[in-house]
Amino acid sequence: MMTERLNDKVPEEETKGGSYFVSNYPPYGAWSPSRVGDALSAFERPPEAETPLGVYLHIPFCRKRCTFCYFKVYTDKDASEIQAYLAAAIHELKLYSRKPFIGGRKPKFIYFGGGTPSYLSSTQLTGLVREMQALLPWDEAEEVAFECEPGTLTEKKLRVIKELGVTRLSLGVENFDDEILQTNGRAHVSKEIFRSYDFLQSLNFPQVNIDLIAGMVGETDENWRKCITKTIEMSPDSVTIYQMEVPYNTKMFKEMLDEGKDTAPVANWKTKRAWVDYAFNELEQSGYTVTSAYTAVKDPQKTKFLYRDLLWTGADLVGVGVASFSHVGGVHYQNEADVGPYLAKVNKGEFPIYRALKPTEEERMIRELILQMKLGRVQPEYFQDKFGVDVGERFAAPVGKLSGEGYMKAGPEIWQLSRNGLLQVDRLLPEFFLPEHRPAA
Repeated sequence: MMTERLNDKVPEEETKGGSYFVSNYPPYGAWSPSRVGDALSAFERPPEAETPLGVYLHIPFCRKRCTFCYFKVYTDKDASEIQAYLAAAIHELKLYSRKPFIGGRKPKFIYFGGGTPSYLSSTQLTGLVREMQALLPWDEAEEVAFECEPGTLTEKKLRVIKELGVTRLSLGVENFDDEILQTNGRAHVSKEIFRSYDFLQSLNFPQVNIDLIAGMVGETDENWRKCITKTIEMSPDSVTIYQMEVPYNTKMFKEMLDEGKDTAPVANWKTKRAWVDYAFNELEQSGYTVTSAYTAVKDPQKTKFLYRDLLWTGADLVGVGVASFSHVGGVHYQNEADVGPYLAKVNKGEFPIYRALKPTEEERMIRELILQMKLGRVQPEYFQDKFGVDVGERFAAPVGKLSGEGYMKAGPEIWQLSRNGLLQVDRLLPEFFLPEHRPAA
């Protein structure tokens, strides 16, 4: 049996529809089209001293839409439509490159997300990267991360991806069982996982990450154990594990509504946490180190994730493409969420921004605090130096509550989450939200 080490006071909740993963603050519901001007104003200001710059590019194309997918993706675009989108993304990046907030900076990190970046052909990828580099050179980039779906990879394409400068390749495995993959709408099958991983190993990529999801439809204790055993045998540089949730805009949630159900056909939260706990324990016994609520790495000194670490400490991020999120000069904003309006604005020479928010200094501080808590540890000195805030005093009530419940230990030099706390950190973070944001958490 899996080891269940969670506080008995935690209710054994079934998985309902909704998103529980905290990825930003204030919550997206607080962002507004009426605040787009704040983003446009941020572009006209020079960058804050020593603030790193990153670029995120959203590739919204997939072979198939997963039943649990809530990202903006398209499965029906032909080659000409894809090329039109890529041309628009380059034009959007060109608009940014001319603005004062760039201030001569070059990207320190680049992230290709999706959708499926590896859905693009080698020719499309090469042309895209070359045009991006001509606008914002990559010679100072310390990380170029790239998401892949196993079934879209060939040895030739992977060779091109490496030659283009990708340093961190993330393979969307999710599960190794063909029936579970099919049931959840994944496009790939297990043999494609092993084939693509063999290609990766032969090409000696600097860093390879494997993504898994705990609690997919059809998941069992036995299957999960096999998934973790197989992952350890493959020995990737890092492993990222998410707990299955069912956001409202997914195929799975729509099917729940059609069937009159309010509970998703996946494991409850207590079971999912137990599965992640099992995985972390097995990975630790194999020499891995747990470095966040979702990640275990083989060598913490060698294996970094700059996209996460720099973004969570206030870096500027230019999000390019449909529905992309950005953070520039302390201002949050999101692009148009559908490709039609996105293309229309970009092709007119306009920034394709849909909504924005300029957080207060306190909200910026809370944002960095809750995101860094997902790493399992917080250094109060960081917040004293950067924001002039004694977080131990400012958050005495939630810290006391979570400490009393065994989720964390908070000293003057470091706050450390227990394993119990780490496994459900997204559920705990709203304790640190301002009152007006808690209903939207």
